[in-house]
Amino acid sequence: MQKKGKWRLTVRRDFAAAHQLRHYEGKCERMHGHNFNVEAQVEGDTLTPDTELLIDFKVLKTMLGEILGGLDHCHLNELPQFAEHNPSSENLARYIYHELAARLADTGVSVHSVTVSEKPAQSATYFEE
Repeated sequence: MQKKGKWRLTVRRDFAAAHQLRHYEGKCERMHGHNFNVEAQVEGDTLTPDTELLIDFKVLKTMLGEILGGLDHCHLNELPQFAEHNPSSENLARYIYHELAARLADTGVSVHSVTVSEKPAQSATYFEE
C-alpha cells in the first residue's frame, strides 16, 4: 500500500513588543521589549489543481502578518488576549497558532506548529496532537 504524501510550508515574520512576566520574581517581571521572531508551519495533502500549490506563500505571510500586526509595538500585557495569561513566548505561540488556524479554516491546510523566539538562541514551539 502506497503512503499518501503531505507538504509542509514554513513562513517567518517578526514584530516588536513590550511585555512583563507576572509572578516571575526576577528582572523579566519589569516591563521590557523584544524583537520577536515567529515561524509558522502549515501542512496539507492536496495541491491546488491550477497552480499546484498547497497555499500561496504570499497568502500565508499576509495571514500571519495580520495576526502579528495586532501585537506589533504594543504592551502585550494590556491586550485582552493576555489579561489572564502571561504574554510569554509559550503563550504567544499558542495564541498565534489558534489565530492562524481560524484563518485557515476551510482551506484544506492546517497549522502544524508556531515557534516564537525572543532571542536567536531560544524559542518556544506550540503544536497540537
